[in-house]
Amino acid sequence: MSDGSRRALAQPGDVPALRHESRRRHSDPVEFHLDLGVVPRPPKPAQPAALQFFIHDPWKDRPVANYNVVHEKLFHAFVVSENLQFFKHAHPSFVADGVFQLPITFPTGGMFRVLGDFYPAGATPQLATQTIFVPGAAPAPVTLTRDYSTKTSENMHVSLVTIPEQAVAGMRTQLRFTLDPVDGLEKYLGAWAHMLAASNDLIDMIHQHPFRVDEQQMVEFEIVFPRPQPYRIWVQFQRKGVVNTAHFDVPVAELR
Repeated sequence: MSDGSRRALAQPGDVPALRHESRRRHSDPVEFHLDLGVVPRPPKPAQPAALQFFIHDPWKDRPVANYNVVHEKLFHAFVVSENLQFFKHAHPSFVADGVFQLPITFPTGGMFRVLGDFYPAGATPQLATQTIFVPGAAPAPVTLTRDYSTKTSENMHVSLVTIPEQAVAGMRTQLRFTLDPVDGLEKYLGAWAHMLAASNDLIDMIHQHPFRVDEQQMVEFEIVFPRPQPYRIWVQFQRKGVVNTAHFDVPVAELR
């Protein structure tokens, strides 16, 4: 089973050049403008807020009214805290031409990275990253080390093996997830799994779907890590109507 995979690379605070990796043919890629706001401003830790995504076309800077549905949704958003402890995969609501809105409660102060994934009609799939700063005490920085230990999630156990065992920047790495128990696996938002990989410094954010599922027990992704950094991998599966989220930490070595 095959799905496209894409990544966004950016310095914190920038709207990056968009990169796309897909096995499907699209029209020539153009970058749409994505601005990110938050209400109230400034947001407060542990208080309800909303992210607002403003999308304009690259030709006349007009709000974009029409979008293609991808994996059952018009917009996928990922929000990650600077200490990599907060992870949210959610789907903003379309509230006006060019505007999507997502309710959120930031758990702490500090920096949060936001990845937007959307597909304007008549264009190409878009990925864009932005940064939100929440006033208040920020969590202590985190340094990731290898963690391939089996994870217990909501109603399954998830194990990871990488091929090769040592991931290398710029080279293909296979991520093989083994699920236990094997019964009851269901597609979640049109795919057998969803994965987000974020570098330790939150510059790289990579959103992928699996290219192979073996009898609903082994789910495999193929990824090219762009830099020699440790990466946190969040992976989501649905079993018997329950979404399971597990994370692993993968150190990536420099190509020699």
